[in-house]
Amino acid sequence: MWNGRGVSQSAPMIAKTYDAGFVEREYNNRALVPSHPEYFARWERDSKFVRETLPAVLDVAYGPDARHRFDLFPAGRDARGTLVFIHGGYWRSLDKSMFSWLAAAWNAAGVHVAMPNYRLAPAVRIDAIVDDVIAATNWLFDNGARHGIAMDRVVVSGHSAGGHLAAALFAAPLARLRFDPARIVGGTPFSGLYDFAPLLQFSFNADYRLDAASAARLDLHDKRPTLSAPLVVAAGAAESSEFQRQSRLLAEAWAPQSRLLLLPGLDHFGIVDAFSERGQPLYDATLAFF
Repeated sequence: MWNGRGVSQSAPMIAKTYDAGFVEREYNNRALVPSHPEYFARWERDSKFVRETLPAVLDVAYGPDARHRFDLFPAGRDARGTLVFIHGGYWRSLDKSMFSWLAAAWNAAGVHVAMPNYRLAPAVRIDAIVDDVIAATNWLFDNGARHGIAMDRVVVSGHSAGGHLAAALFAAPLARLRFDPARIVGGTPFSGLYDFAPLLQFSFNADYRLDAASAARLDLHDKRPTLSAPLVVAAGAAESSEFQRQSRLLAEAWAPQSRLLLLPGLDHFGIVDAFSERGQPLYDATLAFF
């Protein structure tokens, strides 16, 4: 059944056609959350404090570009594993440094934290950003131990565009990975995008330069994961209907390896806070992987 906006009401659903106005309303998260500057200001402030107070190895190069850099936050010799967090920003903005504050809670739980940057659109296309994440992960498995980051038990997480990139790593060809896939023990992509067809109608596509073929290459809902670790796919119940659909779509397509968390009261930015709060379902589900 179709709801008149070009989007099926069944779930999970893959819309066949999209109205550009509907896409603009559903996918512009900064417009949907007018308080987003307050989130950003707090994250920047808290991240600066964390970088000044926690042990860290900052801006370690994993490739030739200025954005091929990692921030590493070791949790000590007895750490239970390593969390990789891939930042969002719609593949076109933001920086790992805005999310250093997450390391405090995860280090306190005995988890190393590794945060990569990657190149951004429009300088590169999203396919190249996926390549960056694969290269960053390979580098981390090759070099993490020399920087105090043990790589025996690794969970890969990401928010928004980073949610897509985390899930894309799970679907990467094994021939491109220079590590034992069994060392990745879980994944938590949240508020991500896994069906790219709507973005063909989104104003940001001026930067992405997507066409039908590249959108199909980037889609994950019609692919199968090549890594066998379990995933929790999450979204906030206060996010747009399309962002909720995107997470339902991937969770059901990748079941039983994947399960859905739809989190009451959380918008597209508040969900990042919940990722670092003990007792929050997203935090607890991620910690359980270790």
